[in-house]
Amino acid sequence: MATTTLSLFRFDRTRARLWAFAQMGLSRGAMGRTPGLAFWKLLGSGTGEGFTPVPNTGVYGILCVWKDEVDARTAIAASKVHGRYRAMSDAQWTVYLQPTSSRGSWSAANPFAQTHAGDDGPIAAMTRATIKPSILMKFWGRVPGISKVIGADPNVMFKIGVGEVPWFHQVTFSIWPDAASMANFARKDGPHAQAIKAVRDGQWFSEELYARFNVTGQEGAWADIRHPILPLADPGPLALKDAS
Repeated sequence: MATTTLSLFRFDRTRARLWAFAQMGLSRGAMGRTPGLAFWKLLGSGTGEGFTPVPNTGVYGILCVWKDEVDARTAIAASKVHGRYRAMSDAQWTVYLQPTSSRGSWSAANPFAQTHAGDDGPIAAMTRATIKPSILMKFWGRVPGISKVIGADPNVMFKIGVGEVPWFHQVTFSIWPDAASMANFARKDGPHAQAIKAVRDGQWFSEELYARFNVTGQEGAWADIRHPILPLADPGPLALKDAS
């Protein structure tokens, strides 16, 4: 079954941060030549709770879609790009995901074909949008309230805001213990629900995608994970160099 991976890397040193920023352009060619890779994106991140317009120069990510989880684990271990990121970073974490639902498009395609019918165990939610230039200030004016609500929710196990292009291409990624807790958050009246209504009423996005996944595995470790998600697999080449 097709498997999606999100790999996050933390860079503490100034030289490493400059290197990681440069890789947003320099690693594109090598990513495109990676065997077995059906879809990929190099991602930056936001500061604070993650859902902010201010870039976090210390955290970058790689999103990939592979044939299946076995291929994914083998390919990530052998990938030259992932290997360079691991060597330069101070912490790494990869989460393995199987899509349970997906609608919309990302770069004119839907890369997350449903491979699993149920919402078992930890659930991950991903939203991706291209924001229309005319409503940038409106959109980012809503974000601090949404960020605060997500950060205060006791059920969210992990959350981060990432993107391809600052301000214009936004991706939110969160992990929840089950579908019920995620649905309960989405239904609450507040900044999140109000922003969703505004987006739908005003057609703020020129392209959008909403996907849900089962979390099937992880490697490495990440300091911002609030609750244990799954038992760690043998970390192998993704072993954390600095868990602090």
